[in-house]
Amino acid sequence: MLIDLADAELGTSGGKAATLARLLAAGLPVPPGFVVPTAAYEQAACGVDLADAAAAHHLASLPPALADEIARALTQVTGDGHVAVRSSATSEDTAAATAAGQHETFLGVSGADRVADAVRRCWVSLWSERAVAYRRRRADAERPTMAVLVQRLVDADVAGVMFTGDDVRLEASWGLGESVVSGQVTPDSWTVSGGTVTRRALGTKTTRMDRDQTGVVLREVEPADRERFCLTDEDVTRLADLGRRTADLLGGPQDIEWAVTGSRIWILQARPVTSALPAGPTTASPEPAGESDVHTGTPGSSGSATGPARVVHGPGDFARVRPGDVLVCRTTDPAWTPLFGVVAAVVTETGGLLSHAAIVAREQGLPAVMGIPDATRVLHDGAMVEVNGGTGRVTLLGPG
Repeated sequence: MLIDLADAELGTSGGKAATLARLLAAGLPVPPGFVVPTAAYEQAACGVDLADAAAAHHLASLPPALADEIARALTQVTGDGHVAVRSSATSEDTAAATAAGQHETFLGVSGADRVADAVRRCWVSLWSERAVAYRRRRADAERPTMAVLVQRLVDADVAGVMFTGDDVRLEASWGLGESVVSGQVTPDSWTVSGGTVTRRALGTKTTRMDRDQTGVVLREVEPADRERFCLTDEDVTRLADLGRRTADLLGGPQDIEWAVTGSRIWILQARPVTSALPAGPTTASPEPAGESDVHTGTPGSSGSATGPARVVHGPGDFARVRPGDVLVCRTTDPAWTPLFGVVAAVVTETGGLLSHAAIVAREQGLPAVMGIPDATRVLHDGAMVEVNGGTGRVTLLGPG
């Protein structure tokens, strides 16, 4: 039943896997893997109401025959090492998909039993509260279905994201790219015009994610590595060239996740760019947040808005958010996406132009500024603030 990644197609393997198969066919560097197809999900979910959180627990394990097939494939395709297990729904990574990270991904998984459980959890994530709410907002009438992609994990020295277009914009940090995608760090960033790096900004890379024997761990970045760029200009132009080749093959600007190990570049994911980047400077060197009235970070999503700052430290604070508030937080992850339908603007302490928070803000037309250090401290809860997502400036107007 399993499908080699090279043979993946949209109907059987979902958007993420089908796109990577096209890149593999063109000779581009994609890690090997296999797909648990949509038919496996349909068989396992038959008779189970996954929309009911309690009923979803009845999908407690994979059918034994499928679990055995996955165990054999792990040895044959990935060398029985650590893998990434990624959702690949039929609506993901296509031009019609307009929200990032609605379903689960698991990195650094090893062992047949753990991989099988990660596949099951990807299936169940199709019916998570945030995924259901997203489909409801889009008025999706088609019944969703899910394939799951299992790929050899790239133990990245450096990883990140790039957006192709007239210029190529890149963001990167040490270790696995999840720290860039999730906004856990403010990454190094570059703009490439033609074959030349025309803009670069050093980020604040204090932590990194790496794989160890137990999974993925968060580590401190060595002080010397915090003060230097994680890529050379030559590395950046090589990545930009690969990004343009990918965009040409797929027929339009792409949002590409990539990783570098040694001197080798790997493409991990590619999806159409779903919203325009800010028209102003693509990066701004974040200034330390002091006690002044103006704080500057990275422009994340164009537009401006004024409203009361609402400092949110985690899901426990979600109920405090009101329509028209300015969301102020350290960073966001996909579980925070429903807040983007309520607030007037977004400000984060970490993250860059290509992080989850910035991408979702652009998709929903919200002004956003990323990477203002200590934003949750200096933008007091309830204080009136003005957010300009095109210039990267947040102005404190007065107490609430």
